[in-house]
Amino acid sequence: MFHLHDKLKYFLYPAPVDMRKSFYTLSGIVSSLMKRNVQDGEVFIFVNRRLTTMK
Repeated sequence: MFHLHDKLKYFLYPAPVDMRKSFYTLSGIVSSLMKRNVQDGEVFIFVNRRLTTMK
């Protein structure tokens, strides 16, 4: 289940991502490509090419 909260910031990665990637690899995308800190308490959303899966 996916709930949105007013107190959190949400960031959607604009390109499709291979969902076989680990959370460590996704955190690398957040740090290097999105220029955000994964420990700031923000939420990062990744989707696959067909938009059927979300992490």
